[in-house]
Parts: sequence; structure tokens; C-alpha cells
Amino acid sequence: MKKLGIVLALFLVFGSILAACGKKEETVSKETTASKDKSYTIKLANYYAPDHPQNVALLEKFKPLVEEKSGGTLKVEIFENNKLGGEKDFYTAVRNGTVEMGLPGMIMQADVPKMGVIEWPFLLNDFNHAKTVLDGPIGKELTDELAAKHGVHPLVWSANGFRMVSSSKEVASMADFKGLRLRMPNTPVFVKLGQLLGANVSPMPLSEVFTALEQKVVDGQDNPIGVVKSSGFYEVQSHILESRHGFTPNILIINQKFWDKLSDKQRKAIEEAAKEYSDFEWKLSEESYEADKKFLKEKGMKFITPDDKFKKQMADAVQPIYEDYYKEYPWAKEMVEKIKETGK
Repeated sequence: MKKLGIVLALFLVFGSILAACGKKEETVSKETTASKDKSYTIKLANYYAPDHPQNVALLEKFKPLVEEKSGGTLKVEIFENNKLGGEKDFYTAVRNGTVEMGLPGMIMQADVPKMGVIEWPFLLNDFNHAKTVLDGPIGKELTDELAAKHGVHPLVWSANGFRMVSSSKEVASMADFKGLRLRMPNTPVFVKLGQLLGANVSPMPLSEVFTALEQKVVDGQDNPIGVVKSSGFYEVQSHILESRHGFTPNILIINQKFWDKLSDKQRKAIEEAAKEYSDFEWKLSEESYEADKKFLKEKGMKFITPDDKFKKQMADAVQPIYEDYYKEYPWAKEMVEKIKETGK
């Protein structure tokens, strides 16, 4: 009996040792699995100046959160202010995979026309309307073809803002647009918009605008006032027309092949960080308007706020854009109606 007790005791001790070893092996196994995630450095390119809300949000939210949530397996390097080339250059690089991530505007709309709808003139009422549209089913529909056609995976929408005209002379009526040499982005909707307003349009990338204004190649340009501030256009411009003639978003994208080779944990880290960056950036962009306006006024810029009559004249002048697109794209009218309905 005594021997049996000793055997049982030894059996229990041996069993405990085996169980402990099993748990240790399980823990080591989990740790080993976690550590199997390959490490990557992500290059993220954009065209904004360092103090623009986009780069503030990328630096304060996206970069640290990705690095933290990925357990240090992902590092983010932000290349702002066209350091990796203008929008077309870095967007092509993300498509090719030589740059992992980018923050373009709607440059892809030439091949994915639905992406451009959000910039059509006088379509969105305010920031809340824009965010509701882009963060909902419509925003997803706009990006449905992006991966298949361009090989980039869309993550989140963010805000550049409502576009206005800054110029070296006053633009306070439709007559003032006549003969105005106006820089516009090299996208059909903005080129047409400027022409319908009566301006002589010069399409060019953002990276060339300051020099063109300084050398008086153009009299004015259109952008949200955050860009006027961060890009220093106030040094070579005197007036801003608060036309709010269109809204421009940005979209955070990642090369699809790079995305596919990330682990589930790494993809989740990027998605969660992107969401927090986006919410923060929308808030910064909206709240910064009055501060940017105050700053620009202190720099000597004069603001012209159009009355209802002038606003209507501008909106009526650009209606042919809608008529042309309705004829060209069967989905266009329904899409515009859905966007308008969301704003009611």
C-alpha cells in the first residue's frame, strides 16, 4: 500500500511536469508564430507640405499606430512635399510597387471615372456631407474598380477640402474670370470647370504652381486654403475667392501585392491605424479653416465671399459638365442623385 502511494505520487508529479512543459511549449509556439511576421519598412508618399493637416495626421496617428499595433514589424517612413515626385510619379510608383503607399487625390479618375464624381462642381454641401458620402456605401462603390484596374488597395478617404480661387487680382464677379490665367489640376473636370467660368486654363501639377505664380505664368490657382497656407502661395497672391466650387478628397492606398503578402495582424494594424488617421485628419481639416483664413489675412490676403447671386451664376455656368457626363456614363445621374440625397 505504501509502495502504491509512492507510485501515485510520482505519477502526479510526472504529470504536472508534462503539463507544465506542454504549456511552456504552447507559449513558445505562440511567441514563435507571432515573431514569424516579416519586418517591412513602408514608404508613404504625398504632395503636401509638412504642416498640412494630412502630414500632421500621418505623423501623429498613422505612423505611430501602425508601428505599435504591428508589434514593431512594420515601420513607416513618410515622404511629404513631393519628395518622391509629383502625384503622377508617386501614384505610378505605388502601382508598380516601388513605393508601398501613397496619398493621392483623384488622379486615377481617367481610368476609373467613378472616382472623379466626388469632385464634380457644387455637388457637396459641407464637410459632414462629404464624410458621410465617402465613409458610406457610395465611397466604397467609388473604389470598387481600383484594385482590379490599378493594382492598389484602397484603405480610407480623407479630406483636402473645398476648393477656392486664389489670385494676384480681385475676382469678385463672373466678368473677372474673363481672361484670368488660371492653373487647374490636369483632370478633365477641373480644366472644363475653369473654361466654363471664363478663365484661360493652364493645367499643371501642384509641385509647379508656386514657381508659375511667382513668375506670373499664371494669375491664379484653385485649391483649398490649407494648401494656399502650407505651400506659401500667400507670398505671391493677394486675393482669395471663397467659391467652394468643388470638394477634393484624398485616398490612402497601398500596393495590392504588398498588401497580400502581409500577415493578418499586420493588415489589421494598418486598417485600424488608417481609420484613426482618417477621422483625425477630417477633424483637423474642418477645424483649421478659420485659423488658416486668419493666418492668410494677417499675411495681407483679401477674402471675397460671393453672394447667392454670384454663387448661382458660377453653378449655372458649369452645368454643361453634368450634361456631358450624363450622356457619357449611364450610371452618372443616379450616382449624383444619391450623393445629393445623402446631403439632405
